[in-house]
Amino acid sequence: MPPHDPEGFDWRSIARCAALPPASVFARRPVDAAPALRACNTCPVTDRCLRTVDPANTWFDGVCGGRLWSNGREVPLS
Repeated sequence: MPPHDPEGFDWRSIARCAALPPASVFARRPVDAAPALRACNTCPVTDRCLRTVDPANTWFDGVCGGRLWSNGREVPLS
């Protein structure tokens, strides 16, 4: 069961990456993360994603909030 959301909705259900394979969302290389990064371009919950995942403080690996992260650091895409 997902944790209680004080804002009253499961934001993950409307995230554009929700239907993508985990290998894309939790990718470490830009080429593998491309589908998730494209999905973020039209996602209505990127700010919420960043606040919840808090990638810089959780050593997150993968795509969050339209950016690729590795060990909590943003990976340059160009």
